[in-house]
Amino acid sequence: MAANGNGEFSFGNETGTARNGLAKITTDKKNNGICHDDSSAPVKAQTIDELHSLQKKRSAPTTPIKGAQGAFAPAISEEERQKQQLQSISASLASLTRESGPKVVKGDPARQPETPKVAHASHHHHFAPTISVSDSSLKFTHVLYNLSPAELYEQAIHYEKGSFITSTGALATLSGAKTGRSPRDKRVVKDDTTQDELWWGKGSPNIEMDEHTFLVNRERAVDYLNSLDKIFVNDQFLNWDPENRIKVRIVSARAYHSLFMNNMCIRPSPEELENFGTPDFTIYNAGQFPCNRYTHYMTSSTSIDLNLARREMVILGTQYAGEMKKGLFSVMHYLMPKRQILSLHSGCNMGKDGDVALFFGLSGTGKTTLSTDHNRLLIGDDEHCWSDNGVSNIEGGCYAKCIDLSGEKEPDIWNAIKFGTVVENVVFDEHTREVDYTDKSVTENTRAAYPIEYIPNAKIPCVGPHPKNVILLACDAFGVLPPVSKLNLAQTMYHFISGYTALVAGTEEGVKEPQATFSACFGAAFIMMHPTKYAAMLAEKMQKHGATGWLVNTGWSGGRYGSGNRIKLPYTRKIIDAIHSGSLLKANYKKTEVFGLEIPTEVDGVPSEILDPVNTWSDKKAYKDTLLKLAGLFKNNFETFTNYKIGKDNKLTEEILAAGPNY
Repeated sequence: MAANGNGEFSFGNETGTARNGLAKITTDKKNNGICHDDSSAPVKAQTIDELHSLQKKRSAPTTPIKGAQGAFAPAISEEERQKQQLQSISASLASLTRESGPKVVKGDPARQPETPKVAHASHHHHFAPTISVSDSSLKFTHVLYNLSPAELYEQAIHYEKGSFITSTGALATLSGAKTGRSPRDKRVVKDDTTQDELWWGKGSPNIEMDEHTFLVNRERAVDYLNSLDKIFVNDQFLNWDPENRIKVRIVSARAYHSLFMNNMCIRPSPEELENFGTPDFTIYNAGQFPCNRYTHYMTSSTSIDLNLARREMVILGTQYAGEMKKGLFSVMHYLMPKRQILSLHSGCNMGKDGDVALFFGLSGTGKTTLSTDHNRLLIGDDEHCWSDNGVSNIEGGCYAKCIDLSGEKEPDIWNAIKFGTVVENVVFDEHTREVDYTDKSVTENTRAAYPIEYIPNAKIPCVGPHPKNVILLACDAFGVLPPVSKLNLAQTMYHFISGYTALVAGTEEGVKEPQATFSACFGAAFIMMHPTKYAAMLAEKMQKHGATGWLVNTGWSGGRYGSGNRIKLPYTRKIIDAIHSGSLLKANYKKTEVFGLEIPTEVDGVPSEILDPVNTWSDKKAYKDTLLKLAGLFKNNFETFTNYKIGKDNKLTEEILAAGPNY
């Protein structure tokens, strides 16, 4: 064997013979005298730890700080930038009874030793006592800042029991004892400003607390978070309209919560993150730690507290991630109307010609199904703003129900459940990790949270022109509302404020009677001001931009639940298509009794006889009795709003009342 000049070897007769008559192996040494395999360059590491350090490429920001002017502007080093960022986080975590925030350092404590690069933030309050030294002031709090989904997967799998990767790549998590929101445990600080601005009293979702109690709960949450070895911090945005974007900071103890909010809020670019600065609103999620039941205003170990003056939210005693999403939605229901921007609990899509439609509807009305249309672009599925610029999605993701989910019924949601998606409280096969979406063992409220980009026909950025149609959806189990009605402005306001649907009681109780459900503005749990405030803004914008209001019944026809039939989904889709195309505006209309609704005499692809519900009932007396019963339920519900005066000389309130049922 002979060398070929490149440090390689070959067999040859000239090299001599080894034992057993085999050719002797020889090698050529290079100049350094080391023999090795030159098929690839050797690694530049002397230890296994050094080898592992080479595996990860460090990403360094390259964008200059905004506001730096000219060639002689002072440059800010990466180290200084990091220091400012840590100081901001330390300020967010500062106790109100200490002079400075905690010592914070970036990185996972399991992977690196404590480092002297520590940030403190001064936090003086003249009314608060100061504590010179404490155990918490001697420790480090490691900050895991805006981690990627892959990094958050690793944290969840390693450290959070109940976290698994499903067969499609999603992260399955458990939200603990709470598998839904706790509206009775939500509190809002009532001060001199919010006392006049917010809706309080009967029918309102706002339950008051005072400033002192909020600060007690805030201190409890901050102390808990500071006691941990590591916390997760997300800096993100709300509202795709760049002129009205809100900066939010979420401080949490679980990778699950961090990934959930990464998906649900708008994700900043590296450049935007470098210049994020001080947040407009901060969430302290200490949900693994209970509130003190002896604290004033507390009725359980759970408390979700909003302080609009401090722009802060505190979560204690619940790990259900939806509290963060809906808490921020409540905040937007306060901040946006103060800018004359209407915040809406609605779906929104846009046609190829730029025609935008808003879809309002409570659970079970078909809002998600009907707003998801492969012939139209999805702007968003749940939360929107309507400003002078048009409509914009508040969120950066979707939070879809998973119960009974199938690829045939909801292909877009089904296909979105992949790597990066969080699936909450689902049940899966212990070996294959395939999710059984029919299994309600943990809860019926199983959910998936994923970035909106996971929907193929999502419009990015999630903004659009002014809406052309405003569609109010109701699943009327009484079977007396028409499949579609055209509404005037006053009627739109009346039905928007009512927020009606009817659900069927649980069959396990043997109850067949439909139950009317009213939720003001189709989202009473989240609104902050009086419903008429939002209704007046909606009417003003519809009038200004020429939008048309529609009431669409996706419920029963030919009788109430139990005797009639559910209106077929293909018929409802034909109605929605006719609204989008504008052809329904050109139809002939007639007015119904009692509710005074304008109904078309014909819609392409829909049997004309079902357009007027009286035609579908064989028992006309039963129809009239049921119609009057529903009208009475509407009137009783609306009594909550009649004392609230809006418009000059209360004229607008009177117009809205006149638009309701008349009998």
